[in-house]
Amino acid sequence: MESSATIRFVGKVERAEDISSIRIYPEFCQALLGVEAFSHLIVLYWMHLRDDDSHRGTLQVVPRRHEGAPLSGVFACRSPSRPNPIGHSVVRLEGMDGCRIYVSCLDALEESPIIDIKPYHPRGDSIPEAVVPEWTERGPPT
Repeated sequence: MESSATIRFVGKVERAEDISSIRIYPEFCQALLGVEAFSHLIVLYWMHLRDDDSHRGTLQVVPRRHEGAPLSGVFACRSPSRPNPIGHSVVRLEGMDGCRIYVSCLDALEESPIIDIKPYHPRGDSIPEAVVPEWTERGPPT
């Protein structure tokens, strides 16, 4: 069964550096109320440079940047090529200025549309006993 949905982008990445800048569109700015109380956020973004039939049709890859990684389905790795090019980053909130938030550790490119921002909750978002394949321990954090 095939279905569809509508995603409303709530902002975009204006600067992607050590400290990145995310501009939230004015109609969503009120949604930032209370964000400043959190040290970390989860940012969901659209990998706009991978939004084409070729990348959306990729179902298996050998994960790059992880030496010795086996052929894996895109649901078993963090490949940017996937049926829906949705990325996410756990970021540190560095500051706010009106409808702009400044974060570190954002793994998104400039102009990437922002899908959503959620607060990071250590009690629910961290699972110390989680099990992962050995190959994920090699390479950069993802």
